[in-house]
Amino acid sequence: MRDIEITLKDRLLSLISSMGYEFVGCELQRQGRRSLLRIYIDNEAGITLTDCTNVSRQVSAMLDVDDPIQGMYTLEISSPGLDRPLFERAHYQKVIGSRIKVRVYSPIEDRRNFVGLLLRVEEENIVLLVDEKEVIFPFSNIDKAKVIADMAG
Repeated sequence: MRDIEITLKDRLLSLISSMGYEFVGCELQRQGRRSLLRIYIDNEAGITLTDCTNVSRQVSAMLDVDDPIQGMYTLEISSPGLDRPLFERAHYQKVIGSRIKVRVYSPIEDRRNFVGLLLRVEEENIVLLVDEKEVIFPFSNIDKAKVIADMAG
């Protein structure tokens, strides 16, 4: 997530954790003249609309004071859902053996989008089984990744 400054992530982590929620991660997407800041939160009891509203109020107040995002933006607070986004190495480690979708910044074998079975997490890489072949993805090249929910089980 190259768009979000580390200090902003740290501030969000601190604020959201102090409210009793897990800060899963966030992403900043440009949408024309506006941006969308999407923040994923979770807790053991699950996330309700009330939880999202409460976190949104607190984060909005913090962002109004700090003003870390250039221009106009929309703030969205969300549960990670079944197709859980993966941001940190620990997130990948929790889902070893799951099917995930990965989008990379720089193409690998002329592709930017992959779906495969997460085999292992290494120091600087993840390894997926894609089309019966192991493919190595450096963390630094991963734009987005998410779990593909198994609706059968």
